[in-house]
Amino acid sequence: MSLALPATAPAAEGLFAPRVIVNDRAITNYEIDQRAKFLAALQAPGDLQQLAEKQLIQDRLQMQAATAVGIKPTDKQIADGMTEFAGRAKLTTDQFVAELAKAGIDRQTFRDFVTAGVAWRTFVQAKFGPNIQITQADLDRARALSAQRGPTRVLLSELILPATTPQYAAQSEQLAVQLSRSLRGDTAFAAAARKYSVSGSAPKGGQLDWIPLANLPPQLQQMILQLAPGQVSAPVRLQNAIGLFELRSLQQSNSFAPAKVSVEYAQYLLPGGDSAAAQATAAKIRARVDTCNDLYGVANGQPEDRLTITTQTMARVPARIGLELAKLDAGESTTLARGNDLVFLMLCHRTEAQDKPPTDAELHQQLLNQRLNAIADNYLAELQADAIIRRP
Repeated sequence: MSLALPATAPAAEGLFAPRVIVNDRAITNYEIDQRAKFLAALQAPGDLQQLAEKQLIQDRLQMQAATAVGIKPTDKQIADGMTEFAGRAKLTTDQFVAELAKAGIDRQTFRDFVTAGVAWRTFVQAKFGPNIQITQADLDRARALSAQRGPTRVLLSELILPATTPQYAAQSEQLAVQLSRSLRGDTAFAAAARKYSVSGSAPKGGQLDWIPLANLPPQLQQMILQLAPGQVSAPVRLQNAIGLFELRSLQQSNSFAPAKVSVEYAQYLLPGGDSAAAQATAAKIRARVDTCNDLYGVANGQPEDRLTITTQTMARVPARIGLELAKLDAGESTTLARGNDLVFLMLCHRTEAQDKPPTDAELHQQLLNQRLNAIADNYLAELQADAIIRRP
């Protein structure tokens, strides 16, 4: 689990002073600061102080709606929710809380986040669930549409800013937010990429070739699918970097989409950081090797930690590495700076696995969840429109 900290929020009148009041329920500076740190730990994109405030306003409205009809999550429901959420990071609740604590995030912040989610889901299911009917015709239509969908490919431009030190991270965060808000169009994005990006694509204005969406890390997939062609993403936190992405085009084919992508990749460490000497050594290695196995000969007689070969699903690959692997075919390589080392990164293999067709019961649940989510979003928007939200 990789944790990063957002910029500290300016204190209004004190740490526990109210920042926003929602129907007479206060949200304090402390709560917003804690939620922003929590979002940073989850590597959420965008202005985290702004996102934290938005989420906490919604949490207040959701809890108020649930409480009004007598819904109050039990300790067991909350504990189960915390366990399920921590499990997404392959951690127990205590392990997840310990990782959060390293970033200055209280256990109560995590608990409050889960409590609001449990209360809202229970409320939505009770209020709207009985009125939703899924027919066999709905199932047949959804199955037919699913069979027609193919693997999505995306045409992206990238702008990668360094965040290898706290000072770099703060500067890059500020610049990334400014660029995300101001860049409009391919020409402007390309000029900014040439000026600021530390990626190998910078000389080409950050432009990448077509990439199957499934080859990208899941957090990037989700972010990209929210963009329309020509739009620029909010800042995305990567390992030792912050990225901006412009979606130039999106394309869908007629074959079945792979559900999961696994990769085997090699990392060979070269001393010297991103120096000319280290890059020259990487170029010599690239000329010598055709497969990852060839790197064993390069690393012969050196410390064992100089060369590692890892097999993981894309969901487990660090986002910065995953982004670079998505650009490579098997046997191709690139380099990444990491502290005092230069990483010679090589893709060994990429394996695609297709989902089995869903059963009627699974498809029914998917359609039910989709409809409930749409209704819940509309209802929450109504609650927010009717609420009295003010700043003290």
